[in-house]
Amino acid sequence: MILFLVVYIIYIVYRVMEAMHMLQQNLYNENNRYLRWIKRNLKRVFCIYDFIPIVFFIFLFFLDDKQIMDFVLVAGMFVYMYGIYHEYRMNKDNQNKLPLKVTSRIKRLFFTIILMIGLLLVVTVKAPNREMTVWMLIILSLSLGFIYYLVYLANIIDTPLNKIEYLYYFNKAKKKLDNYKDLTVIGITGSYGKTSSKNILNDILASKYITRATPKNYNTPYGIMMTINNDLDKFDQILITEMGAYRKGEIKTICDFVHPKYGILTVIGDAHLETFGTKENICKTKFELIEALPSDGIAILNMDDEYQTSYELKNKILVKWISIGNNKADVYATNIKCSSHGMSFDCHYNGEKITLKTRILGSHNVYNILASVALALELKIPITDIKASVLSLKATEHRLDLKKMGSFYMLDDAYNSNPVGASSALDVLNSMDGIKVIVTPGMVELGKMEKEKNYEFGKKISSVCNYCLLVGEKQTQIIKKALLDNGYDEDNIFIINNVIDAYPIIEALKEENKDIYALFENDLPDIYTEAKK
Repeated sequence: MILFLVVYIIYIVYRVMEAMHMLQQNLYNENNRYLRWIKRNLKRVFCIYDFIPIVFFIFLFFLDDKQIMDFVLVAGMFVYMYGIYHEYRMNKDNQNKLPLKVTSRIKRLFFTIILMIGLLLVVTVKAPNREMTVWMLIILSLSLGFIYYLVYLANIIDTPLNKIEYLYYFNKAKKKLDNYKDLTVIGITGSYGKTSSKNILNDILASKYITRATPKNYNTPYGIMMTINNDLDKFDQILITEMGAYRKGEIKTICDFVHPKYGILTVIGDAHLETFGTKENICKTKFELIEALPSDGIAILNMDDEYQTSYELKNKILVKWISIGNNKADVYATNIKCSSHGMSFDCHYNGEKITLKTRILGSHNVYNILASVALALELKIPITDIKASVLSLKATEHRLDLKKMGSFYMLDDAYNSNPVGASSALDVLNSMDGIKVIVTPGMVELGKMEKEKNYEFGKKISSVCNYCLLVGEKQTQIIKKALLDNGYDEDNIFIINNVIDAYPIIEALKEENKDIYALFENDLPDIYTEAKK
């Protein structure tokens, strides 16, 4: 019995870590993401090895013999040992892209689960009779089999403590903000381009002001609180906050907390359509930032986005419009030129024209630069400083970042692909002179439009790329269909299970006197990995 329980504990800890990892990547079941993931991944959630010992234990109700009991426990122990080996091999082959982050919340969650399992183990060991022991062994095995749901239950149990922790850090951040009376807050939201726009704006404004921007893609209330509590300094003059959302009201919550005076809305698209339900809901949510601005605030909006031009604002603020090619906008771009070395374009404002040059790529980044220029002009940044800042801009990590990788050039656009960005990335790849390769798992979280958008994506790939590496056979079925429907050579399509598998294939495509440019478009998190069985 002791040996069996030791092996059981090792195995269940293994499975608990996997389940917590998926819970964390699904934002602790925000908007039921974790439960929906379980529904889509039943083969991954339920493992046959977890349930086999239950059959053995049921026989013990009919065979009252100590030797039979020992034999069943040994058999169950070996089944779980094989389960441990199987899980180890699967994790080794699939290689998690983003490991489990051991936060205070994860530590609490793990403690709660261990407490629940420990209670069952104590009852099993202290069972007053054989029948009770057998029942507890069955319950232990069921707990292992339904471990993903047990982790979900533990997350619910921890909810009050999580809320207490949240309120503590919220009040701490709010108190700190209240003490910084002269701090100016700028909010940036949109379906795409928030992080790149934030980084561009920060680089330009830093030429005159002491700025602080939320790091990486921290765009939730918790991420913003961490920035304020850990990084914000009394000498900072401007705080630039990226604001993300999965449902209506979330951006308003952030605005009520940080009180932005200026706001940039990048573009309203189909990102997270699965959770928002409709594009109208997305639009209303993104405009929560603009409608939270004070009467002396300024909003930077995109005139080329019909959802922005048709929206009726509920507050009266100064709006500055940007555009590519539309001279009715306050700041607009013309004469855009792109190469492997960067871009240049003419920027028009207040009847003036300047030529801006930058090393970052993609037409969507022209919009990001224009928005930053429009706000920089309102904040009295000199034109010479704006030009110099734009020239020195660096690509945001994993967002159309061109770099040399061995024998080929990687165009790294692996972060969170969307229809607009993916199309722009293909345009950039098409401008390169050499062998063109794409590595992609396609796009997700587009709701009912997901198949349609991925088909359009595959169709454009067929006209640009010499080779196509699709990550995940099931996930990329619609892209492959689009390729073949448009006459793409099936021999130039490779199906791989992990992005890592792409590197040797690309290296093997090398031809004399020809450079290889490989676009890595999107790298889905581990929750989308099609595990090897």
